Amino acid sequence: MTDTQPPTSRDTADFWFDPACPWAWMTSRWMDEVQRVRDVEVRWHVMSLSVLNEGRDLPEEYRALMDDSWAAVRVLTATKELYGAEHLKPLYDALGSRRHPGGRTDTWAIIRESLDEVGLPQSLRAYGDTDEFDEQLRASHAEAIALVGDEVGTPVVAVNGSAFFGPVMTPAPKGEDAGRLWDGFVLVTGVPGFYELKRTRTKGPVFD
Repeated sequence: MTDTQPPTSRDTADFWFDPACPWAWMTSRWMDEVQRVRDVEVRWHVMSLSVLNEGRDLPEEYRALMDDSWAAVRVLTATKELYGAEHLKPLYDALGSRRHPGGRTDTWAIIRESLDEVGLPQSLRAYGDTDEFDEQLRASHAEAIALVGDEVGTPVVAVNGSAFFGPVMTPAPKGEDAGRLWDGFVLVTGVPGFYELKRTRTKGPVFD
């Protein structure tokens, strides 16, 4: 009788992002690498720093960023509601590549170009300036916050139902380095009572 290896279960990750956040962008690039080297199913969801910071006393510059950030999350939410969740990640990639490694801040032009890139209709732009799907946006955001609390930002990553803010990294590791970080992340998220690892960031996002 020959020995057989038991089947390995596939990890499931839920990833909440706001396209305005460069740190969520970095983590999403890592998640892309993880999917290349590990058997992981990733489900993508929208959260909103604009929702998170409602009613908070913010510096004028950051408040302006929060006001500007409504448009993209609203368009993403409308996209999901009208065309399906499978369009979220391609549209996020198109938006984020222009804003983060591209260094652009012309939000409406970014949205227009990104919709064209992924083959979605320009009519979706109109939803960036309305609250028609805000109930669904807030529900998606609330799902993430319910898992981790409201003292965090984006990204929120849940593994097999256990969620954390982050991980925050720069630059995003590639290949097997990304896989090993994933293995460690899965390990700590599976430990009951584990809450936090943190140190002061000394570098900004490195887009490569």
